Amino acid sequence: MSNTQIEKQHNWWYSQLFTNWKKFEISYISILILLQLIVYAIVPDSVIGMISGVAGVLCLVYGMKGRKISFIFGTIQCIAMTYIAWISHAYGSFAMDIIYIISQPIGWFMWGKNEATHSFEANTRRKIFLAAFIAWIIGWFVLSMLGGQLPYLDSINFIISLIAQLLYILKYKENWSLWIIVNIANATYWTILTIQMLMGENSIGSLGANLSQVALQFALLFNSVYANKVWASGAADNEGGAK
Repeated sequence: MSNTQIEKQHNWWYSQLFTNWKKFEISYISILILLQLIVYAIVPDSVIGMISGVAGVLCLVYGMKGRKISFIFGTIQCIAMTYIAWISHAYGSFAMDIIYIISQPIGWFMWGKNEATHSFEANTRRKIFLAAFIAWIIGWFVLSMLGGQLPYLDSINFIISLIAQLLYILKYKENWSLWIIVNIANATYWTILTIQMLMGENSIGSLGANLSQVALQFALLFNSVYANKVWASGAADNEGGAK
C-alpha cells in the first residue's frame, strides 16, 4: 500500500470517527456508553450483553450522523444481540437480528452510493405506517403460536424493526419515527423480563443481559428522538459532514 493510500485510509477512519461533533453529542454519547459499563459493573454476568450495549450505542449514534461506520458497529451489536435474544426466548428479536446481520453489508454498499437523505410524501408516509400496524398484528399472532415471550411487544421488534431497517438503509428520514416506536416497545419488553427475573417469576436468560438491554433501549430511544431532528434538518446528508 502506497503512502497516499495509507493517508486516505487514515483520513476516512479519522473523519468518520472524530470529525464534526457537537459538544452536546459528545456528552450524551459518553453518558450512554458509561451507563452500559455501570450496568455491567453492577451485574457482571454477561460480557456479551455489555458488548451488545456499547456496540449498539455506537451503531445508532454514528447512524444518527449518517456515517457508514455505523454498519461496522452494527454488525458487532447484531451478532451479540442474536445470542442474547436466543437465550431469552425472544424469537422475534432473534429472527430480526439475523436479518440485521445480513443487512449491514447491504447498508454499507447503499450508503456509499447515495449520501443524501430522503423523505416520503405525506400520503405515502401514512400508507407505510398503516402497513406497519397491520404487519404488527400478524406478527403478534405468529409469535404467540411459537410460544415466544411477550409476543405483542416482540412483534414490534420483529415487524416494525424490519420496515425501519429497510428505510434506514435507503436513508429515508421516516426510519427514525419507526425506531422510536421500536425502542419504546423494546425498553418495555426488557424491563418486564428484568422485573420478572428479579421477582423469581422467570429464569430464562440472564439478569445482566436483560439489564444491559434495558439500558441500551433507553439509550437508543433518546438517540432516535435526537436523530429524527438531525435527519429532518438535513445535517446527516453526506455522512454527517465526514469527508
